[in-house]
Amino acid sequence: MKINLANIKKAKKILDKGECVAIPTETVYGLAGNAYSDKACKKIFKIKKRPKNNPLIVHYYDKHKLREDCTFNKNFLKLYKKFCPGPITFILDLKKNSKISKIATNKKTTLAVRFPKHCVTRNLLKKLGFPLAAPSANLSSKVSAVSANDVKDDFGGSIKYILEGGKSSIGLESTIIDVRNKPKLLRLGGLETLTIQKVLKKKIFLKNNPSKITSPGQFKLHYSPGIPIRLNKNKIKKGEAYLSIKRDRKIKSNNYFLSKNGNLKEAAQNLYSTLRRIKKDNYKSIAVGKIPYKGLGKAINDRLKRAAKF
Repeated sequence: MKINLANIKKAKKILDKGECVAIPTETVYGLAGNAYSDKACKKIFKIKKRPKNNPLIVHYYDKHKLREDCTFNKNFLKLYKKFCPGPITFILDLKKNSKISKIATNKKTTLAVRFPKHCVTRNLLKKLGFPLAAPSANLSSKVSAVSANDVKDDFGGSIKYILEGGKSSIGLESTIIDVRNKPKLLRLGGLETLTIQKVLKKKIFLKNNPSKITSPGQFKLHYSPGIPIRLNKNKIKKGEAYLSIKRDRKIKSNNYFLSKNGNLKEAAQNLYSTLRRIKKDNYKSIAVGKIPYKGLGKAINDRLKRAAKF
């Protein structure tokens, strides 16, 4: 996509003052601020209405910038070489002399780090003198934003600037993996688990305990459109929308589908925008048909399951 340097300069100017801007990434839009600044990190939590015990993902241009803040290991370097920049977040040990705000980490000794692929945000990160703390640009527990308009819908004028970057190409948050010692998967996301296992040449297991928040994206209620969701249903109630992986000919009305042909990549791209559309169309609840539990379908099921905790 064509990069507007004037827009990037404007975003940089705002970020340099300790304010927040919304940034595009290939996963979802992020609400970004200077990760070294307590002032900026406090604003992120306030604007999002995010619980203080939910740490932030910090975005870097490359591993050379990260070396000032975190300790590297073999698992990290293998995955970085294969998948970065891209939709994967690493949990690493913080160095004692790191300048990362303790507000961003909730005073933890670890940091969630990512290297976004979106050309606009990479261009911005290259020009900044600091990494960006950037959770998803939506109100806490609600559906993530995959376009600038989604961000506007959630925040109106409470964000200083939205850096336009088109619709997010993946549409699901990053996969989170703790690469210290024995690797552990902490959140399913835009990078399939199987591809990570092939690089590490070992199985990794999902460890997601909402009672003990160790990384972003582990809260029980998340990704909610604000109306009840019923999973694995093939019948709808009166006034209810029906969401399916592809068009279900048995459902004559109220049928929203994520992909014309059941393609999981396309379904992931369309998940959040479809949930937002159903809410805007004034349905009171959503019945969801069975989504295949494979590939990106695992992450889609995860999002819907936690959205259904409403």
